[in-house]
Amino acid sequence: MGLFLSLERSLALMLISLITACTLSGCSGLQARVTIQNYYQYRHVDKPGWKLGWTWAKNETILSMAGAFATKQGNCSSFKFQTPPHSCEKSPVIADLMPDALSENKPDGCCHGGLLAAWAINPSKSFSSFEMTIGNLGTNPNVQAPINLTLMAPGPGYTCDLIEDTDPTVYSDIGGKRQLQAYRTWKSTCTYSSFIANQAPVCCVSLSTFYNPKITSCPTCSCGCREVDKNTVSCIREGYSEPESDSFDNNDIVQCTDHMCPVRIHWHIMTNYVTHWKVKLTISNYNYERNYSNWNVLIQHPGFSQSTTAYSFNSTMLPSFGFSGTFSLQYCSSGQDSDTSPASPHVPGFRPSSLLGYIESPLWALTSPSSLLPSVRTKDSTLRETLADEVALFWGIEYYNDELLYAEEDKVGAVSTQILLRKDLDSFTLRNGWALPRRIYFNGEDCQMPLPDTFPMLPNVSSSLKPTNPVFLLCTYLTFKRLFT
Repeated sequence: MGLFLSLERSLALMLISLITACTLSGCSGLQARVTIQNYYQYRHVDKPGWKLGWTWAKNETILSMAGAFATKQGNCSSFKFQTPPHSCEKSPVIADLMPDALSENKPDGCCHGGLLAAWAINPSKSFSSFEMTIGNLGTNPNVQAPINLTLMAPGPGYTCDLIEDTDPTVYSDIGGKRQLQAYRTWKSTCTYSSFIANQAPVCCVSLSTFYNPKITSCPTCSCGCREVDKNTVSCIREGYSEPESDSFDNNDIVQCTDHMCPVRIHWHIMTNYVTHWKVKLTISNYNYERNYSNWNVLIQHPGFSQSTTAYSFNSTMLPSFGFSGTFSLQYCSSGQDSDTSPASPHVPGFRPSSLLGYIESPLWALTSPSSLLPSVRTKDSTLRETLADEVALFWGIEYYNDELLYAEEDKVGAVSTQILLRKDLDSFTLRNGWALPRRIYFNGEDCQMPLPDTFPMLPNVSSSLKPTNPVFLLCTYLTFKRLFT
């Protein structure tokens, strides 16, 4: 069994605010403001940016736009004796302007090149707005909401609800000195599904420790299987939706590996101090054609409940509502009634990563396996454990390592940091893989974790690898110094 929690909010809350109203004599043009708000805490919209589409309920047209543009003008032949509208498409597709757009075409909140930051990383850049004048409304003052809303951000994966009425929005005027209320406001929310966006996972996790020379590689065929010819350097990995581009044909050109993932995240336990322990986190890009701008990594681990310092990445803790509490897990063994031990390959309560992704909407379906926490075996083969898993979000430092560069033939693009964590002496242990991460997400995508029986375990000669007492080391040093001087 596993415990699943849906904590992530919808990606986009789209608001269409009708600033002006129609009269009984009809409408020459209706002013509207559209706002897209990204509420995903760790999923951003990357290059080439979002595209928003809908279908008009009747024969509406877009007379003019500011802060965005329609990708097609469509057939405007019926307006031959008038100024041609910006778009006459029945189902227009709207894209954002670049930051260098002309000032007269830049309303507040627009022109980010289609990029939306993750809510937890930069809320001030997590929304985008544009304005448009809607025409060809006829004499009916009751304007109908558009239908069939679509959001490409930048590729598929988002499903939008019906557009419905909501409370009219309030906006400011005269530099914030005056408040105005929209005549009418519609809204819709869009949620993300990895299964719609990608036919295969996009990242995997490998593990290593200072106390075991074994390196646990990414599971074989984590994101697809490589070609039979092992000498092939570059492989085309099908099933990964790339942003729209003439240079891509729904393929991912990656370095040929046994895991075939564009991105690998490596967790290495470096050192065990008396009051702290240190981890090195490395993110590698195996993609030959793509950089990852404004990347982020989300990690679930109980150790983040203590003071944590990341030396080369930005970091923050995310709310983990529901991650604390007592619940029961069925002890998963091979049928033998034996106690758990460091050498046992059966880790209680662990759920393989391949099962996690079947809960997709909303995105955040983190599992709390508590599989690697210290536990007590009971007679009824049930474990009662107290969860203490915390969630930390890491991202790059601007102009330093916020761009994960593409791979070259002789090396992969990579960024890394060391993470120093304070110990909770009541729970910290190196046994049963407790110091290894529970779940890892890259740019909001669930990464494939190794199975627990492949984890690097403690050597049999030691059950704890406790750090040597510094007082003992000092006494030993002074003793030898006196004997040999």
